[in-house]
Amino acid sequence: MLVTVDLFSALIDSWTGGSAALARITGGPGERLYDVWDAANKASQRDLTTWVPFAEHSRRALAAAYAELGVARDPDADVVELLDSVGDWPLWPDVAEGLPALAARARVGVLSNVDDAVFARTRVAPLVDDAGLLSSERLRAYKPAPEIYLRARERAGGRLVHVPTSARDVRGALAAGIEVVRLRRPGHRLDPAGGTPQVEAADLFEVARLLA
Repeated sequence: MLVTVDLFSALIDSWTGGSAALARITGGPGERLYDVWDAANKASQRDLTTWVPFAEHSRRALAAAYAELGVARDPDADVVELLDSVGDWPLWPDVAEGLPALAARARVGVLSNVDDAVFARTRVAPLVDDAGLLSSERLRAYKPAPEIYLRARERAGGRLVHVPTSARDVRGALAAGIEVVRLRRPGHRLDPAGGTPQVEAADLFEVARLLA
């Protein structure tokens, strides 16, 4: 069995980290800018039919966010600084101990819309073997398309359990027929129209207990 966990919702508090980074980069409030950038980034990943790096999706999304919010800055330069900052984005409180606890129960990986180089900068990277990284760069697909989940299951070589948090990740995994244990995190709600997983957990320790 391979258990994959989402990166930017389930393991990293990306809203807090990304908002702080954008505030530092632009000198203005980062929360609204992060929300607009994140939405544009997800839409780009969803709608583009050919694979491009996560960094390029992020650059296009930041340009769109700057245009929408009237921010007179260079998105090409700023997105480099933004993605360089991911090492400062905080883990959720249970991750540093909970991810190794989960790894004691099963093979653990990360299934994420991310480039390998960006992942390597995060605080999650030291907690996961390189073979466990199932990135969009490696699988050549993006959530919530079914291809990324099905290719992850092929890599698992058997049973795959995915641990998502966001509504779109839950929806994509369920639509692909992947077994889901949803990890509840602050600020994330399910979309009732997108399917409801049968199993939920409050933290990674509970995920480990459920899988046992």
